[in-house]
Amino acid sequence: MSAALTLWRKHMMKLIVHKEEAFGTLFQPILWVVLFGTGMKSVIGAAMPGGDNFYISFMVPGIIALTAMSGAIEGGLVFLQERLLGIMKEYLVAPIPRVSILMGNAMSTVTKSLLQAIVIFIIGVLMGAQIDLLPLGWLIGLVLITGFGLGFAGIGLSVASRASSIGGYHMLIFMLTLPLLFVSNALYPLASLPTWMRILAQINPLSYVVDGLRQTILQGSATLVDGESLALWLCFVVVIAFATFGTLLAYVSFRKSIR
Repeated sequence: MSAALTLWRKHMMKLIVHKEEAFGTLFQPILWVVLFGTGMKSVIGAAMPGGDNFYISFMVPGIIALTAMSGAIEGGLVFLQERLLGIMKEYLVAPIPRVSILMGNAMSTVTKSLLQAIVIFIIGVLMGAQIDLLPLGWLIGLVLITGFGLGFAGIGLSVASRASSIGGYHMLIFMLTLPLLFVSNALYPLASLPTWMRILAQINPLSYVVDGLRQTILQGSATLVDGESLALWLCFVVVIAFATFGTLLAYVSFRKSIR
């Protein structure tokens, strides 16, 4: 565990030392909330009960989930760069458990995602999102974000363990993330989707973390359109299963790549 913490500290110090990386990490979610939210609330928000501010509230959890995916992509990219530059070989010859290499990267990836989530919350509130201040809701939301970030970090690390180039990594990962984003309830309610997209959205883990966040962090459950929601307990089950799947996938892929 100490080796994993050392690698986590290394990646977080890199974020502090490299100002441009820190700026990009924090500024990216601001662009999503401000630009996308401002543009879409005038189009979709007018048709929702509660108007423009309702759409900002509705959208914030989706942007948080998107940020967790983006953070996982960047975490996998760091892992891939270290592997291609030969830094990974130095880790492998060190007297540390090999699984700690994965743990350190996954921990730093999730930490960055949580930092971005805080920024999104603040900007969302300034733009009119109705955030609930109950500590229990925030704690549940934190668990959901962490679980989803861990699962997607595992997927990013598994792809990075096998990819042979940075370009190939980006191609493979974006082929996965874009369908997950748009075939979900992150940016629009399930009720507005055609039947075939609604079915796909209901088997998409992104839909469950987004709906779980809406039910726990938004004031007065300002989460639903036409009374539609996914069971909160089911959201937890899906997120935990997704986190377990991503972690195991990363571990198996990593073990195969170092043989």
